[in-house]
Amino acid sequence: VQLVESGGGLVQAGGSLRLSCTASGSIRYIDEMAWHRQAPGKERELIAAATSHYDAKVDSVEGRFTVWRDDRKRTVYLQIRNAKPVDKAVYYCRANVSTYSTDWTTYWGQGTQVTVSS
Repeated sequence: VQLVESGGGLVQAGGSLRLSCTASGSIRYIDEMAWHRQAPGKERELIAAATSHYDAKVDSVEGRFTVWRDDRKRTVYLQIRNAKPVDKAVYYCRANVSTYSTDWTTYWGQGTQVTVSS
């Protein structure tokens, strides 16, 4: 199973950016797909998650970030609006996946850098 993120880059403060993460491989089911971020000098933190039935975000990004998934494409998205310098981080995708040969396993993407210029 592989998770491939895309969409990171440089965005001006107040601007918008959309991140995508697509899962591939011999996947049977995908449960939760989530976004984490790790700012310089800080620990990785969970910021948003989505299943087929619900989505949720932490309070610090509520109102600015939107998370949703397209199960047909096995893709989870993160829309960042009104970007702030505090959003500068490496954004990681995570998925809980079961395959035809393994039980539920957590997979991570390689990360995509988001930089916010002021």
